[in-house]
Amino acid sequence: MQDSDLERWERFVFECPAATFFHRVGWREIYEDVLRHRTHYLLAERDNRIVGVLPLVQLKSLLFGHSLVSLPFAVYGGVAATDAEATRALHRFAVVLGRELGVDHLELRNVASAEPTWPRQELYVTFRKTLLAEVEANMQAIPRKQRAMVRKGVQRGLRSEIDAGVDRFFELYADNMHRHGTPPHSKRYMQALLRVFGEACEPLIVLNADGKAVSGVLSFYFRDEVLPYYAGDLPEARDVAANDFKYWELMRRSCERGLRTFDFGRSKRETGSYDFKRNWGFEPTPLHYEYQLFKRATVPQNNPSNRKYRKAIELWRRMPRSLVNTIGPALARHLG
Repeated sequence: MQDSDLERWERFVFECPAATFFHRVGWREIYEDVLRHRTHYLLAERDNRIVGVLPLVQLKSLLFGHSLVSLPFAVYGGVAATDAEATRALHRFAVVLGRELGVDHLELRNVASAEPTWPRQELYVTFRKTLLAEVEANMQAIPRKQRAMVRKGVQRGLRSEIDAGVDRFFELYADNMHRHGTPPHSKRYMQALLRVFGEACEPLIVLNADGKAVSGVLSFYFRDEVLPYYAGDLPEARDVAANDFKYWELMRRSCERGLRTFDFGRSKRETGSYDFKRNWGFEPTPLHYEYQLFKRATVPQNNPSNRKYRKAIELWRRMPRSLVNTIGPALARHLG
């Protein structure tokens, strides 16, 4: 893709039913300028019209190897195309490109299976649900026990605000990541998301009865969908049901904006996050992450569930917050 194709790419993504927020061309700037990765944004044309796009990012890491991914740090990726011929052409080119670049593997994070004969990983699922037209109808659609948690937050005097910047959100996010033993992205990364995507990226902050920020979520908006993506909270948030209230507030605000789909994002099977989303009445849909393996025999398992990372996670939890906020982003940019 040439720079002259940026507007055409963006227009195609908004018109193509198979495209997602992560196919938006603004991510190229995030990957290159903030995370410092080389990108390969491929497009297929027919009769001078774009009929398919495939954004790819090249990751090089001493810890995790050399890969070509669509898309790292994203739930969804792979080809967005109007027909199967365009999909096949982009897949063929991606395989050739992967070999030319000498990567260990090519990874496509597909919503639907696109290459059923390729090696795959089906560890992850996504949770999506249609929003009802009325706010109270959405409240009543939440299962009873989870609805009681939302009511608890209301009774504890919680309220939500939308921030224009990321300062309050980043503090909550970084604290949460530290407790979970995971390197955080930088504040600069969060600021870049707001700058690049503008009104399509929004931090929501939950305050307790004393006005203290105790929980937050950074959400993406695409067409008629809302995607709560990065989240954070303080340990005390659980006592006042702030996390439950947070997602209800996002759902309520999205309903009032006329949005139709609440995308609760990706979770690993049989985890606390997986159970939490099911408690809201969302049903899991498998994600199909498909691979071409060039220099390795098995599909990579670069996730916290991998036992070999447990000691590193425990060590990270014991490190000072100031230190992990400083060195964490340098590690996070390679996790993908």
